[in-house]
Amino acid sequence: MQETTIRGLATTSVSAPSRRHEIKGVRHFMRLLVKQRALVLMSVPFVIWLFIFRYVPLWGWLMAFQDFRPGKSIWEQTWVGFKHFAFLFNDPGFYRVMRNTLAMSVINLVLGFTTAITLALLLNELKNLLFKRIVQTISYLPHFISWVVASSIIMSALHPEGGIVNELLVWLGVIDKPVLWLGKGEYFWWIYGLSEIWKNLGWNTIVYLAAIAMIDPSLYEAAEIDGAGRFRKMWHITLPGIRPVIILLLIMNVGHLLEFGFEPQYLLMNPMNIDYAESLDIFVLRYGINLFNFSFATAAGIFKTVVSFILLFSANYLAKRLGQARLF
Repeated sequence: MQETTIRGLATTSVSAPSRRHEIKGVRHFMRLLVKQRALVLMSVPFVIWLFIFRYVPLWGWLMAFQDFRPGKSIWEQTWVGFKHFAFLFNDPGFYRVMRNTLAMSVINLVLGFTTAITLALLLNELKNLLFKRIVQTISYLPHFISWVVASSIIMSALHPEGGIVNELLVWLGVIDKPVLWLGKGEYFWWIYGLSEIWKNLGWNTIVYLAAIAMIDPSLYEAAEIDGAGRFRKMWHITLPGIRPVIILLLIMNVGHLLEFGFEPQYLLMNPMNIDYAESLDIFVLRYGINLFNFSFATAAGIFKTVVSFILLFSANYLAKRLGQARLF
């Protein structure tokens, strides 16, 4: 009896500071919430939008496990289990579009990161502010062009009769005669990647330029006193200074590998390059929504979401293991 009492007192003495610490933490959180009430109120519309348009529609995932027919309630449908998932994974066309999606996503990811970081570094080194603003404006402009207009420009530039790309390559002697670029499927992945770079390069540099602006200028002054040139300063100061931003953006983009591309592929696709141009989203549109097979489309959407979660958490875990910045 005495031993039990001693254990109880010990437990009470240990847990009391813990409870006081928890109460103190709650009070600190409430004070912080009141202090930053303006920011909290500003975030309320976003939270409402997120709940209505992102979480409420998740009930529709039930369609993936049914032979869904419009006109009936979700509970009156015929339940079929994993039938549509099995059909998805047994379709040879699914693996073809997955190959295309991953290939174009990786090309876009690698080229997008390297070109955007390089342009940001070069713009940061420009001393003539007028020239710097002109370059930034020219590089930003394509981002504000819709893909409908941009695809027309790309098709005109690649046209075998009078297209600027063919004219220039023939003039330089790189090719002997004009090439039907969009008629050869093996060229499509790189055409898509370069088109994305042309359209979004300037816009993607904004975050890196903002990160570079946050680096302490005294570091550059100290490096210059030690005799470091521009490239040395970029390699040893600028790049390490923006590395956390690069890692965070890389993690988020890896989580969206299956989300890259619908409009450019859909607009630049034709019967001659469809085997290389069709992405997962176009596959779902053609064989799911257009054929009113909503259950199949939902199953493909769930698959894409699950893979995105796995990629996101894997990239974040890898960054944590390597001691780099991470999302959570």
